[in-house]
Amino acid sequence: MELSCRTILYFISLLLLFLSSSSSTASSSSSSIISRFQEYLQINTAQPSPQYAESADFILSQAKSIALEAQTLEFVEGKPLILLKWPGSDPSLPTILLNSHTDVVAAEHDKWSHHPFSAHLDQHGNIYARGSQDMKCVGIQYLEAIRKLKASGFQPLRSVYLSFVPDEEIGGHDGAGKFVDSDVFKSLNVGILLDEGLASTSEKYRAFYAERGPWWLVIKATGQPGHGSRLYDNSAMENLLKSIESVRRFRASQLDLVKAGLKAEGEVVSVNMVFLKAGTPTPTGFVMNVQPSEAQAGFDIRVPPTADPESLERRITEEWAPASRNMTFEFKQKASVRDKFGKPMLTATDSSNPWWTLLNEAVRKANGKLGKPEIFPAATDARYYRELGLPAIGFSPMANTPILLHDHNEFLNQDEYLKGIDVYVSIIKAYASYVEHTRKEGSRDEL
Repeated sequence: MELSCRTILYFISLLLLFLSSSSSTASSSSSSIISRFQEYLQINTAQPSPQYAESADFILSQAKSIALEAQTLEFVEGKPLILLKWPGSDPSLPTILLNSHTDVVAAEHDKWSHHPFSAHLDQHGNIYARGSQDMKCVGIQYLEAIRKLKASGFQPLRSVYLSFVPDEEIGGHDGAGKFVDSDVFKSLNVGILLDEGLASTSEKYRAFYAERGPWWLVIKATGQPGHGSRLYDNSAMENLLKSIESVRRFRASQLDLVKAGLKAEGEVVSVNMVFLKAGTPTPTGFVMNVQPSEAQAGFDIRVPPTADPESLERRITEEWAPASRNMTFEFKQKASVRDKFGKPMLTATDSSNPWWTLLNEAVRKANGKLGKPEIFPAATDARYYRELGLPAIGFSPMANTPILLHDHNEFLNQDEYLKGIDVYVSIIKAYASYVEHTRKEGSRDEL
């Protein structure tokens, strides 16, 4: 009986030792994952002088550590695009493309609680850094998810590509814009693209099936110059003010739809004046007794693919900048809201799109929840792919998180970051395992 008790105590001590060791290993693994995230965040890739070379070196080193194929593309000198590949067992199937951008917007250091490139981890588990939400988190989560899948022995049926692109924050023209026109991209046979989304303040993740296209409009008014005391009819300033008031009324009508809950922010046309230029400057200000002959105003307009672009252009021509009032206008940028086939740039979010169904199910299996599909209120690189007619979904797994992209004190909690990796494990596994049903197979199933 004494021997039996000693044996039991011995096995109990071994069990406690094993549990302690397992806990230590798990903690160490999570610590390493967070450290790699911090290392990526600490690379200053802020526009206008991003450290792309350092960023590329880091990404390539991570790819090597998990045995991914890698190549560096440089469509514009000094702006590397890193393309990674996890080969699937059936190269004939359309592939998965996981996209992220490596650049971030500038930060006003003195407005932050911690240096924006220190990746400071506070006592609450919040990691403060520019790019923690937009969108270095997503890029490194892709890699960590693949690291986990490889460790589990999973083998993808479809090939999985990861693209780390430059210059998204300044329009993406030298990054994703040139990538989609390249022979390299055409050879990938992409079936679905995942790109960035937004944080969610609720427990439900947000997913985006479209985005608003940027129209950057400059309206110019001309009129008779003269003394500041004269009351001219149709002066440049008077004409421009009439246009600004017309724009303001339209903006208010769109905002009222959002306030009333009739439409989401991404479903209306937003218009915001971003500059006003007029007057004769002096070393100390402006000449106060001269009416200018020209006046300009700039507007950032965002147009959803559900809007009628022709109707909006008529409004600009007839109401906001009519030639009858000596008005002209030009677009500094005018993104299309229709794809190359003339259809609205929308990705289906019903049963007709298996990728959406798979995403929904994969998030649920990872103990997450998806909210109602949305139109992204701003622009992302996904528009370049949707313009080709490809399905593209914007998704960043950040729930219960304040939206802080481009804001001071941008942060992401480490627990939310780690949970997001598991969500991507589920998504990548589902996407990379998906086998399309042919018409013949479908008919057989029905029979």
